[in-house]
Amino acid sequence: MSAGEVREEDSPATGGEPRAPGRMRPTFRPVLWLLGLALLYTLYFARSLLMPVVVALLLALLLSPLVSIFKRFHVPRTISALILLTAIGGPVVLLAGELAEPAKKWIQLLPELSARLNEELDAFSQALQSERGEAGEKGSAGPEQDSKWYDFLDFFGSNEEKAEAPPPDKPKGESALSVRLMQGGLELLISVLGAAPVVIAQFTVCVILVLFLLIFGPNLYDTFIQVVPSVRDKRKATQLVGRVQRELSRYILTVSLINAALGMTTAAVLWLMGVDDALLWGAVVGLLNFAPYIGPVIGVCLLSLAGIVQYGLVPGAMLPALLYFAINMLEAQFVTPTVLGQRMQLNPLVLMVWLILWGWLWGAVGVLLAVPLLVCIKLAAEQLNVLDPWVRLIGARA
Repeated sequence: MSAGEVREEDSPATGGEPRAPGRMRPTFRPVLWLLGLALLYTLYFARSLLMPVVVALLLALLLSPLVSIFKRFHVPRTISALILLTAIGGPVVLLAGELAEPAKKWIQLLPELSARLNEELDAFSQALQSERGEAGEKGSAGPEQDSKWYDFLDFFGSNEEKAEAPPPDKPKGESALSVRLMQGGLELLISVLGAAPVVIAQFTVCVILVLFLLIFGPNLYDTFIQVVPSVRDKRKATQLVGRVQRELSRYILTVSLINAALGMTTAAVLWLMGVDDALLWGAVVGLLNFAPYIGPVIGVCLLSLAGIVQYGLVPGAMLPALLYFAINMLEAQFVTPTVLGQRMQLNPLVLMVWLILWGWLWGAVGVLLAVPLLVCIKLAAEQLNVLDPWVRLIGARA
């Protein structure tokens, strides 16, 4: 029992029936809820600081067993850590260089896609206006009903350009919607450029933390175990952390290899189909697969857009998205359960709530990190024999 817990049997009796032993006072539970809320808000407001730390911890867990293997062959930790970071960072840098040009091309296509969307919406608006005029001439709808219908459309802003005269300096044929889309694109570009220094700083901090965790982390933990008097069985504590580390490293490595294989398979299939920038889409869907359910949906939408841009509004344009969906279903239903086994099973409802929570906390990075973090918590709780009801809930079958 922790110091903050007070058993009801230890408090003086005030008469009545005896209280059940081992239960905490009800006044202690609100304190736990307040601590949980404080933790959530700390994660939210300190996300720019905590995100690189969490990513560095996951990468260190992945690479620590490999550093230990090098250590058995008398390779210093500094040398082995540098070799591993170079072995991982080199291919990533080369892949980023290959994907930079197609990614730039798609970014430049965004204004053109916005213009196409503009044209479709303007055509739809004109069709509504012509239909309104025909309805007024035929008298098919009373003036009051017709006015209510278009007032409803005006409420959502579809007829807003009719209510206000266009400014004299606006180019001919440019609607209010196109101006808004252009302003939204400029705001997005400014926000991306403004966030670039922060992202570069976070990446640098992450690399430095991984390097220092691999070099100095194990000795620091061993020293901590030796000097803390509350840890009685020091050998057992060291072995326990070693088991947790191996399990987490095995999981992260396995999931990373599965997602990489999914991305390469998708890229190969799209390349055989003649889809433009197949390598880019393979890398994107492989990265998105770290977020179950949400990632595949985004991947299907992106490949649908890519097919429409390349082939036009024809049924065959949806073939790349359908093929990716089939590959993803094969991986999710057969490959991943077979490789990871039932021990890594996660309840879909718990997983979805967890994804939503981390998406709110840390955005896209939180969605990508949510599943590895949940598995880390589950494995660590299993090895430490704590939070058994929550472990069962996380791994409950669908």
